[in-house]
Amino acid sequence: MIIANLSTQEVVAHQAVLADTTFTRMKGLLGRTGLKDGEALVITQCNSIHMFFMKFPIDVIFVDASWQVVGLVRAIKPFGLSPVFWKAVIAVEMNAGTIDRLGLSVGQQFYLDKSKG
Repeated sequence: MIIANLSTQEVVAHQAVLADTTFTRMKGLLGRTGLKDGEALVITQCNSIHMFFMKFPIDVIFVDASWQVVGLVRAIKPFGLSPVFWKAVIAVEMNAGTIDRLGLSVGQQFYLDKSKG
């Protein structure tokens, strides 16, 4: 799957994986040692995250049901907690530094293309 930023016409992630079952949402990125630039985990039914037992920091982009960015968390470290973003329904976990590298901001409109990637 691909995640695109419709506001800037840029690809945010060219290799996104959907975590939409109880098991995949709970597992998240546990057991991984990192993410590459362009990789993402898309967690459904999610308005906050925890980093318990994680091994590396990540950036997290929170979007609402229409895929508008409603919250950003930069470089959240292992064993950290994100704020709760009440309007969010999806969390997109990416490599730390992605938010700043791509110039992402609250209010931008994203799109998930399930047919590609």
